[in-house]
Amino acid sequence: MTAPGLLAALRVLLVDDSDASRGELARILEDEGAEIVGHARDGEQALQQALFRRPDVVLLDLQMPRMDGFTFLRLLMARQPTPVIVLSSQSRRQDVFKSLELGALDFVAKPEAGSLAPVREELLQKCGVVRALRLRNLTAHPAAERDPAGAPPQTEPARLVVIGASTGGPRALQELLGALPGDLPVAILVAQHMPEKFTRAFADRLARTTPFHVTEAVEGDLVTEGRVLVAPGGLHLELRREALHGGTLRARLVPLDAYSARICPSIDRLFTSSALAMPRRLCAAVLTGMGSDGASGVLAVKAAGGLVLAEAEDTAVVYGMPLAAQASGAVDAVLPLAALAARITRFARDG
Repeated sequence: MTAPGLLAALRVLLVDDSDASRGELARILEDEGAEIVGHARDGEQALQQALFRRPDVVLLDLQMPRMDGFTFLRLLMARQPTPVIVLSSQSRRQDVFKSLELGALDFVAKPEAGSLAPVREELLQKCGVVRALRLRNLTAHPAAERDPAGAPPQTEPARLVVIGASTGGPRALQELLGALPGDLPVAILVAQHMPEKFTRAFADRLARTTPFHVTEAVEGDLVTEGRVLVAPGGLHLELRREALHGGTLRARLVPLDAYSARICPSIDRLFTSSALAMPRRLCAAVLTGMGSDGASGVLAVKAAGGLVLAEAEDTAVVYGMPLAAQASGAVDAVLPLAALAARITRFARDG
């Protein structure tokens, strides 16, 4: 008897105007036990199929005739919130973040040409997350754009905030950072699980929708008040105090190694290095995501005298990482996003 696959009985709707892409997706998913409940070439067909078939997850190519993926997402999330994983080429990175704001769960970066084989494991893993998510938190959060903040002063922050997130993180980070006052005397470092070549576009999006000066981190970046640094995909972001430069705080980028190849950027490494470089004036927050990345790091933050927060189940799309952090015993408060923003503001102002 054949053992059930990773995606046994998961009901999937495939939405792509390419017959070849849909065929390959079907083969990949069916090999792991998924049931393909429908195919659609455009957004109109997709909406009809989704409302009738009620799939567990939709795999969506945004670029389609008749009704595009954005319109489909708006209508689907308004009528029947359903997990949607976007398939996007690297040449259309900004479209990914717009789709996440409209309620998509996550995305997979399609190879520019050829087979989907290079992203097979990522695709299966993200489809597998569907069983752990909270459907009621799959809501749209369109963000109003603003002029990006100017470069902040080159002064060391009074306090430091480090944030880790995975599935559901882009929307959660946008909501959290957007709710913080732009004049907080802090620097913020972010480790969001995301593939390389997308984190710069993500940082650009945060720069246009939050009150902070947001950039993708580069080696040696100064960590200064009013600045948000996003870990680049494919590298780990760490914090170091540079004794040779008057003790300034700087970003350090660390390549993948055999130990960490499956978790990148590593939240644990960001938290642990920050606890060494800036103890006691540090706040760490673990947001939505699958797995346990961050659970070791919060222990280091707590041991150094820092404040440890975790997102509550009420707002987390996937409650894996916050729950693992809570199980470590190091978390001081478990709060929904709005309350997290208020607590971080109080930490920045008063400690």
